[in-house]
Order: sequence, then C-alpha cells, then structure tokens
Amino acid sequence: MALIITDDCINCDVCEPECPNGAISQGDEIYVIDPELCTECIGHHATSQCVEVCPVDCIQKDPKHKETEEQLLAKFKSITGKG
Repeated sequence: MALIITDDCINCDVCEPECPNGAISQGDEIYVIDPELCTECIGHHATSQCVEVCPVDCIQKDPKHKETEEQLLAKFKSITGKG
C-alpha cells in the first residue's frame, strides 16, 4: 500500500526531505503523498522513513492504494531504474 498523510498533519516539514522517491509534497493545507511514487521505502530502507520521523504519527497506510510488497518493489525498480 502507498501511505497517506491524515488531517492531523502539523506541516512540520520533517517528512518531505526523508522520502527517497520524492513522493511527499506540500498540498493545499497539509503535506500529501503521491501514491504513484510511494513505495513505503521498499528498496531503499527497512522502514518507511516518513513514518519514522513524523512527530504526530499522522502517516498511515492508504486503504485506497493496496499493494503487495512485490508490487511496491516493482514500483521501486521502475522509479529508480534499479533492478
């Protein structure tokens, strides 16, 4: 699954620079995650870096974008050209 940032976001800006795929950006009111770029850090790190640094725990799995670990790894390979 891709991740999503909830309305609890306080716009602290710590998640955006942590995303190795550039999937996080400032939205109209809170930060947002592009599900086409989010791999939950699979291929880069053992854990989702944005979740690790978020001080208010507002980043969750997005039930609208269900993906297996294999699908996320394939997306990582497509985005990065590594594989």
